[in-house]
Amino acid sequence: MSPAPEPTDAPSSAVLADRRRAAIAGHTGDHDTARELLGHQDPKVRATALGALNRLDALEEAELLAALDDRDPTVRRRACEEATRWRGEVDDPLPAPVAAALAERLSDPDDTVIETAAWACGERPPPAPLALTRLIDLATGHPDPLCREAAVAALGALGDPIALPAILTATGDRATVRRRAVLALAPFEGPEVDAAIAAAREDRDWQVRQAAEDLSP
Repeated sequence: MSPAPEPTDAPSSAVLADRRRAAIAGHTGDHDTARELLGHQDPKVRATALGALNRLDALEEAELLAALDDRDPTVRRRACEEATRWRGEVDDPLPAPVAAALAERLSDPDDTVIETAAWACGERPPPAPLALTRLIDLATGHPDPLCREAAVAALGALGDPIALPAILTATGDRATVRRRAVLALAPFEGPEVDAAIAAAREDRDWQVRQAAEDLSP
């Protein structure tokens, strides 16, 4: 008897076809198909349909909120990305319900969603009140360095003085986070900022040193 085939996570041809349909809908103005596929059983199809509707400027607030709370991290992550260009541009404030839902993703069980949500929070200020506190906690305490790095970058983009201690703490983290933390000091002034930049100019990592030089007068 032949051995049973190994299980695979490869999508079926039908799922691949539906992903293509969703992607095409976003380029052809087919709102109905994109909206139909937003409820597909496969998360990658739902994520592609979400992007298609947003491309068409047809994504409703309720649909974005539902995607931010989707059962699958693939969709939640895509929803964070789409929030940065939903009904506005970078630096345009988000409606309060969307900003609050985005802030909730900073406590997501999936680290890749947290990382993307942190980046997104820095793109559309002001953040929800919860977001700033959570970003500060992430920047100094999350075990994943990518999450810490994204949180530090967002805090620098937001430029709120309450975030400065966390950014200064991050200048002592691993090299990738230190580099981001030095760049995040750009909106801030003061002797502690000057001291951190001066120390970074002597850092053992050349990219950290370069970041500090870029901020030097």
